[in-house]
Amino acid sequence: MKTVGEILRQARERKKYSLKKVQSKTKIKKEFIEAIERSNWTALPDFPVVLGFVKNLASFLGVNSRMAEALLKRDYPPKKLFINPKPDVENKFSWTPKYTFWSGILIVILAILGYLGFQYLKFNSPPSLEVSQPKEGLVVNSRQVIIEGKTDPDATIKVNNQAILVGEDGRFSGKVEIFSGTKEISFEAVSRSGKETVVKRTIVPSF
Repeated sequence: MKTVGEILRQARERKKYSLKKVQSKTKIKKEFIEAIERSNWTALPDFPVVLGFVKNLASFLGVNSRMAEALLKRDYPPKKLFINPKPDVENKFSWTPKYTFWSGILIVILAILGYLGFQYLKFNSPPSLEVSQPKEGLVVNSRQVIIEGKTDPDATIKVNNQAILVGEDGRFSGKVEIFSGTKEISFEAVSRSGKETVVKRTIVPSF
């Protein structure tokens, strides 16, 4: 079965036209004409352009244009489509309800771990202790000294080994007995884990 190129070449040879003459009459480069005659499709432009060449050549050489077009479509190799096995679309991140669900779970877990870590550190840390009364170096002229301060709500307070009640906000106040030889008042805050913080205030008895 003859190709469209062979039919066009035979028609040209019957008319004894050279490639140069056909080029002059059809304005198609002789390299393209020769490539069509040899079915060398890789040396030719895209199919729509080649189809125009074939119709032009068929008309000039007296070949049925419809037949030439049909043969070209039969002979012209299908264009290969290069498909990326991993399209870029697959690499683009897309937020889905599944991600929302797992993100929520992760946030809850991190919150729980953070809370437990905070409680662990708090439990194993010495309690805070602030003493507002008495001031350092206070001159005392009675056997009772007013004490005031603040600590952690769950801590216990002893002042000179005397237990003092701690309020829900951690504040404490009261009075402690001293003697003429007492030179110091010691505040001791103890946490539930047994950690302690000690603050001492020097006083000057004057009675």
